[in-house]
Amino acid sequence: MSTATKCNNPMCSCDPCTCAECACGVVTLGDLERRVLGIVWDLPDPEPTGRDVADALPAHAYTTIATVLDRLVNKGLLSRRRDGRTIRFSPIGVRGAHTAVVMHQALAADGNPSAALACFADTLSSSEVAVLLDALAQRSSAD
Repeated sequence: MSTATKCNNPMCSCDPCTCAECACGVVTLGDLERRVLGIVWDLPDPEPTGRDVADALPAHAYTTIATVLDRLVNKGLLSRRRDGRTIRFSPIGVRGAHTAVVMHQALAADGNPSAALACFADTLSSSEVAVLLDALAQRSSAD
């Protein structure tokens, strides 16, 4: 275990973080799981039902979507709440934090994360570069 008090994982739930390799919030998602999670984030209702999600994916059976929603609950990415006879789902955390964890996981798996970051930076638009530079400046001023 590390004695670090702060790690780079925005989904870290340790207080203080003592993980040598923080894996809080890091889960592997299949394609359909990613699509379902995206739909839950995108639907206007902050707590959609399984039917709401299934209606957004008409190529899949309702039971398939219900199973995927259950798996996302078990993976800690969604919460579920009973509302009478209806079950409602809501995301845990924010979309940006989840994306950051996935990016961090991909960089950790890469043999050369510095090269991957440089290549990623080359793909950014000027407005994305401005957002990244602003975030880095805020981080530097907080240190």
